[in-house]
Amino acid sequence: MTRRQLLVLGLLLASQFMLAVDFSILNVALPTVGAGLGFAEADLQWIATSFALCAAGFTLLFGRFGDYLGRRRMFLIGMAALGVASLVGGLATSPSMLLAARVAQGLATAAVTPAGLSLLTTSFPEGPLRSRALGLNSVMMSAGFTSGAILGGVLTDLLSWRWAFLVNVPVAALVLVLAPMLLTDTADRERSRLDVPGSVLVTTGLLALVYGVTRAGEEGFSDPWAGSALLAAVVLLVAFWRAEGRHSHPLVPTAILRRRTIGWGNLGGFITFAMESSQVFLLTLYLQHVVSLDALQTGLTLGAMGLGAIIGGACGPRVIAAVGVRRALAGGLLVQGVFTAVLVVLGAATGWIWLVAGATFVGAIGHVCAIVGFMVAATSGLPDHEQGLATGLATMTQQVGVAMGVPVMSAVATMAGSLESLTSLRVALGVDAAVVLVAALLVATQLRAGRTAAAEPQERVPASA
Repeated sequence: MTRRQLLVLGLLLASQFMLAVDFSILNVALPTVGAGLGFAEADLQWIATSFALCAAGFTLLFGRFGDYLGRRRMFLIGMAALGVASLVGGLATSPSMLLAARVAQGLATAAVTPAGLSLLTTSFPEGPLRSRALGLNSVMMSAGFTSGAILGGVLTDLLSWRWAFLVNVPVAALVLVLAPMLLTDTADRERSRLDVPGSVLVTTGLLALVYGVTRAGEEGFSDPWAGSALLAAVVLLVAFWRAEGRHSHPLVPTAILRRRTIGWGNLGGFITFAMESSQVFLLTLYLQHVVSLDALQTGLTLGAMGLGAIIGGACGPRVIAAVGVRRALAGGLLVQGVFTAVLVVLGAATGWIWLVAGATFVGAIGHVCAIVGFMVAATSGLPDHEQGLATGLATMTQQVGVAMGVPVMSAVATMAGSLESLTSLRVALGVDAAVVLVAALLVATQLRAGRTAAAEPQERVPASA
């Protein structure tokens, strides 16, 4: 990489890490936040849910806005909004003020993440350099989500929960100073009209989907609000698909989703994000409620996962170059699934934490290899002017996966007994592993066009694939 490319990469990776941290940084601090601002216990979950709803629901729309307004401009607007929202959250004096800040943080994340990923893919030519950049980006996303919980606990214990917000402010300010000097947007802007009906349908459909799954995780799938929201999500997303097929300039051309690299790549990405985030949640409950570790000990035990993520990010591009995207993505899912299945044998004694550390370390290597494969598959073989759409889809996949994984596995554990029961947690971990292994099989058998041209020139993907 050139010196400029290294600077661009460092800037974009720092911003992606910060966004990933925001997904989980308040989870540990929720009781403290509630006590400090007077939240009713039943309303605490909205601190996390309001962020996840907006981050997942608006990603595709804002990714498409980047095609019209310019990716660098969207990146800067979103980063400025994130800094302001974080400052408001850190200074919040009431529940409504805090929730408004979390909504704004979610909207800013929906703007920055696809724009940043699109700038990353257009800054590096398709091939080994882009794979390496995407590998490092994958490390930042996975490590950010994992370390967010640790960082939130440390900041809350040593300083105040407010620093879980305020820590974003100087980082956002630094990015805003450096980004105009380093980032360039080489892609042509979209000149056609925005698909307003498609935008409304997909955004409301995703909002209904994430809300319905979150509600089901709290109250069970028999809850009428959860059932109504999920039914509405199905209706809206089916209507979106039908509308896109008839629109002259659709928000998401249905043809792009029929490409095996795009469709199956995003499926693999969705599963690996959803199941890894839910695994972190389940293991946090296991370590704190079954083994009785404190927050710091829990964070240190799960720190092995962060080390595995770093190794996975370094290995991912090499694995793709050696065996192709399809085998890298399927193999990563296989490793993640197998080492999640190992955790089903966990017992209640403290000695089992060594199995947690070892299995999550190896599983994280596979997880991040899968993320690298997903990112390469979901953004390869497309011209620069379609990278905003491709990265918007990939980012939506990531954020919907993270938003849905925890409530789905919460519902599974609740149906099996209790979130604090070892037996219930074992059942949920078993379901988690089974889902990942099924996804590995589907990717291995269906993603036939998944090798990159740079890695294997003899298997270039035709534009019409």
